[in-house]
Amino acid sequence: MKILSEISDTLYLMFRRPKRAQYAALCYRMKENGGSPDILLLTSRDTGRWVIPKGWPMGAKPGHEVAAQEAFEEAGVIGEADRQPVGCFGYDKAMPEGVRLPCQVQVHALRVTDFAENFKEKGKRRIEWFSPREAVERVQEPELKKLIQDFALRLA
Repeated sequence: MKILSEISDTLYLMFRRPKRAQYAALCYRMKENGGSPDILLLTSRDTGRWVIPKGWPMGAKPGHEVAAQEAFEEAGVIGEADRQPVGCFGYDKAMPEGVRLPCQVQVHALRVTDFAENFKEKGKRRIEWFSPREAVERVQEPELKKLIQDFALRLA
């Protein structure tokens, strides 16, 4: 019965319109000598591909706060996310049983000011800093590639 319930929930999510919303943090730090920022990427828990911290809405919490909380839980970074998004991108989230769920991700810039010693997903992902060029090469989603590129140009 549990499997039928999971399949039903997955199908409901898959066919629900519009695309499912998520919120993400584009975590960055500025180099002391100026120039372009470093971009934080982490690996997804299931596929190991390079992504930015993101997650589902959290009740009435605003998107920028969700993005900051996801960045803390997934990567242990602390900072204040911008209220206004820097952009958005779409991707298909792999769900159980191989179903793919189309998602639209609103991205908020988050300047990293500190790191937590302990956080929820510590040890479950690789976390690394990259130049914008390297970050663009690592992520798979074309819209996210462009978003990172455009963001780095605005900051440089």
